[in-house]
Amino acid sequence: MTLFKPSIRKLACLSLLLASTGVFAQSNTSSPYSKYGLGELRGEHLPQLRAMGGISTGVRGLGSYFNINSSNPASLSGIRLMAIDIGVYGNLSTQERDNEKQNNYNFSLGYLSFAVPVTPKSALSFGLSPYSDVGYSYSNPTMIDTVAVNNVYSGEGGISKAHLGYGIQIGKNLSVGASAGYLFGKLENNREAQFPLNSGALNSRVEDSRSVYGFTFDYGVQYFRNINDDLSFVLGYAGNAGNTIRSKASQSTIRTFGNSSTSEENIALDSIRTVEFGASDVVMPMQHKFGLSFSKRNQWLVGADVHFGQWSDFRENDMSANFENSYGVAIGGNYTPDFTSNKYMNLVDYRLGFRYDKSHLHINNQDINDMAITLGLGLPLPSNRQSTFYKINFSAELGQRGTLQNNLVKENYVTFRLGFTLNDRWFQRYQYD
Repeated sequence: MTLFKPSIRKLACLSLLLASTGVFAQSNTSSPYSKYGLGELRGEHLPQLRAMGGISTGVRGLGSYFNINSSNPASLSGIRLMAIDIGVYGNLSTQERDNEKQNNYNFSLGYLSFAVPVTPKSALSFGLSPYSDVGYSYSNPTMIDTVAVNNVYSGEGGISKAHLGYGIQIGKNLSVGASAGYLFGKLENNREAQFPLNSGALNSRVEDSRSVYGFTFDYGVQYFRNINDDLSFVLGYAGNAGNTIRSKASQSTIRTFGNSSTSEENIALDSIRTVEFGASDVVMPMQHKFGLSFSKRNQWLVGADVHFGQWSDFRENDMSANFENSYGVAIGGNYTPDFTSNKYMNLVDYRLGFRYDKSHLHINNQDINDMAITLGLGLPLPSNRQSTFYKINFSAELGQRGTLQNNLVKENYVTFRLGFTLNDRWFQRYQYD
């Protein structure tokens, strides 16, 4: 009799991981630039790729482990074992404006991805990851005649992305892939007028809320070829044709208790007015990514990515957000001294990279740019079978976003990502006489 039987321990682990996905709902940023559009875009989530500057489009494999590169679904065709990747995210930032500084920190579950080989040359992937985050709070004290008014702006929420992808190898040197995604989440942007020195004045807050949902479609292709027995290269492209999702908005006006604070929201007293708006279209931009990597089998990989986003086409409710087209470049590499060595430090992956992004934001006649130096480690864990492999991946990004010019905010940040990778044969064939 032939049975396919996954272990109870692995199924219990899977159930725990799925139950933990509710953590995505919290706000995971403190950047004032998350106020605009759909929030701060999260981009590639795997720490092993983020540590190399975020290169991914031309990355098919990384060392002797199988990694789930959801940025280019064509890479899925190279997966030969069941793969699970789960990670957490942390961010420390310092925001500076007008010689004043503020420190912030955020922590959350980062992503959850699975990949299952379907045939020797194809694999299926599914998972859940954050797409964007909104999280900010700042005030702007002003004077109207002789009356002090404190305008407080705040926001929170985020959009998550569930995806289902498939990649297949065609012929000897080509693979293609596609991924269907579903975006869902809620974004809140609030503004409040406070009169901290006038207890008889009416304090009020306007709360704008949007529920965002809809399907997306991404695709990719990779051409790969061996230069000799050890050296190879991969040329990749990934993108989308632009997608239209939906947004349903509402607005509430609330009377609030006054207080003497100049930076915090007041406590809500009662609701004055609530308006529900109908659903509207959100036209997403076309995005294109190109990547190239060279590698020596199980020892090193170097690569570069360039990307372009047509954000000038972004529309919400038929209104332009006045975004500009985005572009960026990333370079990075991975080095493993000797994956057959008995010395642990020779088994560790060492990663380094750099990225530069000209974002879609253009505020007060200034481009909002983002650049970072990245580094990381891949730490293998002991395994008791030849078909089971575990690895902890760590990455850190030391970056800067924004500028002090024209009354804007400059952010210095350190972002940490910690991921756990499992490669295994979940369904084993057992023979009984």
